[in-house]
Amino acid sequence: MNISASLATFAHMYKIVKPLFFTMDPETAHHRVTGGLRSFTKIWGAKSVLKSLYAVNNPRLERKVFGLKFKNPVGLAAGFDKNAEYIEEMAGLGFGFIEIGTVTPRPQPGNDKPRMFRLVEDEALINRMGFNNQGADVAAGRLRQLKDRDKLIIGGNIGKNKTTPNEEAVNDYTYCFNALFEYVDYFVVNVSSPNTPGLRDLQEKEPLKNILNTLQDLNYTKYIQRPILLKIAPDLTDSQLDDIVEIVTETKIAGVIATNTTISREGLHSDPVLIKEGGGVSGKPLAKRSTEVIRYLAERSNRSFPIIGVGGIHSAEDAIEKIEAGASLIQVYTGFIYEGPTLISRICKGLLK
Repeated sequence: MNISASLATFAHMYKIVKPLFFTMDPETAHHRVTGGLRSFTKIWGAKSVLKSLYAVNNPRLERKVFGLKFKNPVGLAAGFDKNAEYIEEMAGLGFGFIEIGTVTPRPQPGNDKPRMFRLVEDEALINRMGFNNQGADVAAGRLRQLKDRDKLIIGGNIGKNKTTPNEEAVNDYTYCFNALFEYVDYFVVNVSSPNTPGLRDLQEKEPLKNILNTLQDLNYTKYIQRPILLKIAPDLTDSQLDDIVEIVTETKIAGVIATNTTISREGLHSDPVLIKEGGGVSGKPLAKRSTEVIRYLAERSNRSFPIIGVGGIHSAEDAIEKIEAGASLIQVYTGFIYEGPTLISRICKGLLK
């Protein structure tokens, strides 16, 4: 059986097993899938089998962005591997880069369960996880022990603890930056999650500049600097997006990730009770708005900084739309859950065409 036929078989298999996983609570399903994948990859030769099935290796897919060389432009968005537990397993599925986190200085349990909900009719998720993670030091320890990165780019998405007042938030970002510096290739400052009370207030001009300038000052003391990116919400106004362009230019950070989840419920068709659950929406309903934000930033900045596009990517066509709007790289999460592990190879093959 050739690789294309094998992928078709695996895609069909995922369609068969997906309804079973979708009967489970989303968090339970996540742990079952990632745990099963980890068990599989412990079998001798299993990682090579995964790469032969899923990885698309072609020099035309390589991208050099903010000084880093990516094997391909398709990344795993933050939130899937919060604690750097599944990097080798995810790399076997063909991702060009993986972003861990969001990581905070101290471990925290996150918000009360249930805190993630599927909007199946909309091919979307609502989550209010609340930065549940085991802390920056644990993540750094796992990254330190990675045996084979195989030129995989790893990003570190960093945030503040829920109990840290906004006036002291810069200290949390500094702690995470120092803890992960030796083990990640780039950083993402997350001030745009809607699930930590008051966090989005840090997107305002002055507190945001303070955080980014402090991290840049730290960066400049290092022998080799790490690119710092800012992850923004899709719910910003044009005026606020103009501020983002100005802030990126002033602080000289490397770029922007657009976008995080949305608090909007516009256009959803799923169970009205589910729609009212608190948290951020990801998946297909976010596609149009995230592309609008990418295009606006690219045009207003005259493409002066790179953008990583994320939000509602469920196909190669969705990825191409983001890139044509101005994204240099793209990331998937919800689309990966709904479409299955062949999504990465399908996007890569679509880009090659």
